[in-house]
Formats: sequence, structure tokens, C-alpha cells
Amino acid sequence: MADFDWVFFAEVLTGGLLSGVMYSLVAIGFVLIYKTSGVLNFAQGAQLLFAALTFVSLVERGVPFALALLLTLAAMILLGLSIERVVLRPLQNQSPMTLFMATLGLSYVIEGAAQLLWGTQVHALELGIADTPLQLGGMMISSFDLFAAATAAVMVALLSAFFRYTRLGLEFRALADDGFAALAVGLRLPRILAAVWATAGLIALIAGLLWGARLGVQFSLSLVVLKALPVLVLGGFDSVLGAIVGGLLIGALEKLAEVYLGPLVGSGIEGWFAYVAALAFLLVRPSGLFGQRAWQRA
Repeated sequence: MADFDWVFFAEVLTGGLLSGVMYSLVAIGFVLIYKTSGVLNFAQGAQLLFAALTFVSLVERGVPFALALLLTLAAMILLGLSIERVVLRPLQNQSPMTLFMATLGLSYVIEGAAQLLWGTQVHALELGIADTPLQLGGMMISSFDLFAAATAAVMVALLSAFFRYTRLGLEFRALADDGFAALAVGLRLPRILAAVWATAGLIALIAGLLWGARLGVQFSLSLVVLKALPVLVLGGFDSVLGAIVGGLLIGALEKLAEVYLGPLVGSGIEGWFAYVAALAFLLVRPSGLFGQRAWQRA
């Protein structure tokens, strides 16, 4: 171990952790919807794409950056409210599989709407942050990754404060902890669910801008949703903390696997190693690190 390059190891690990923060941001959108309504929202990726494509298309048409951001935010909130009111509220008492299939269909509807509105061409998205390497403690770290991680951290902190200190946030938590009790004390379920979906639209906007700046705004951007699934398996589908920890673990594991296991088993391991890790973890702890276990009588 004397010749092991610990600085390089730390550099790879840090890069993985920074990537993992962006995975966590996508996963948090899943968790918010799942905790409050029991819906695994597969349309999250399409919402992310729609946000990035709307923003970059407005900017390319001469709309100032700040105004484009506000207009896109309004569009994402409206989209989230529309999904809850038009599609999911009429299906409220249906099975989880029915709700999942509804969101799967929604993902294609949203992608089709984005194509009709803005076209199918690929766009470069500039947020004013140059992706230049920075030297920190002997490590080379991407400045954009640092910016993205800081943005995600601020987003998580704001959401945490919202849930803890605001009335609506407390209603979110009450509904997530015990839906029947929340209804029994008079909480208005439609109002809460509408706010949840509007918040998910905001998260999709932030995640869409960050991922769009990294990968380019193209229709394959919606597949980022698949990166969140291993994160949710590790962290738990109903835990915001689990989404954060799971994202960090997945980001670190896939980067380390690519660098240290890739030469042994072939390149491209980064693309699928997270799913192998998630499958192995399912066999040990199906509820995830922070998820609630589902107890059933034998």
C-alpha cells in the first residue's frame, strides 16, 4: 500500500460525491411525491427535461436570463398543479401500479408537448459557470461540480427549513407520517398534494438546469430519472435524508468502480455498476437505509 496514490483516490472519491449530490436532487423529487401520495412519479425525468428545454429555448429567443427563469418556474409549478388536478386526483383511490402507469404515460405526454413547443434540436445550456478544474489540496476538482453541489445543498437546506418551520411544511410532514390522522384533524388533502406537486416542479427546474448544463439539453436528458432509482433503493423511497445519503453513496461507488475495477472487467462499468450495487442491497435491506419497513403478518 506504500505506492497507493491517496491523493488520486481522494480526487476520484470527491468527484463521485459531487456527482452524487446531483443524483440526490433528482431523487428528492421522487421522495416528496412518494411520501405524501404514495405515487412513484416516473414523469420526474420528463419534467426535468421540460424545465431545461423551456428555459434554454426562452433564453435563445432573447428573453433575459432572470425573466426566463421566472417564466420557467411558473410553467413548472403550473405543470405540477395540472398533473395533480387533472390526472392523479381522479385516480386517487387506485392501486399503486395504476398510478405508476399513469405517471409513465405522463412522461411521454410531457416529452411530446416539449417537442411540439420547442422542437427536437440539441441545445447548449450556459449558466455562467465555467467548467474549469480547480486545485484544492492537491486534487483537481471541477468548478461546475462544486457549483452544482453547493446549489443542491442550498436547495436541500431550504426544503428542510420549509418542512420544519412553515405551516404548510408541517402539513406535508403530517400527511407523510400518517395520512388518516392528518385527514382526521381536518387537513385539506387536495391543497397539500397540489403544493407537493408544485414543489416537485421547482425541484425539477433546479435539477433540469444543472443536468442540462452538464449534458446538454436533449431528449435523452429525461433518462436521468433512471439514475435516481439506485439512489432510492439504497436510501429508501420515503426518506429525504436517504435520498441525500444514497446519492452520495451511488456517486462515490460508480466513480471508484470505474477507476479501480474498470481496468479489470472492461470499460463502461460506471454506467451499470450502480444498478448492481442497488440489486445487491435489495437482497439485504429492501426498505433502504432510511426507509420504513413494511410489516406484514405471516
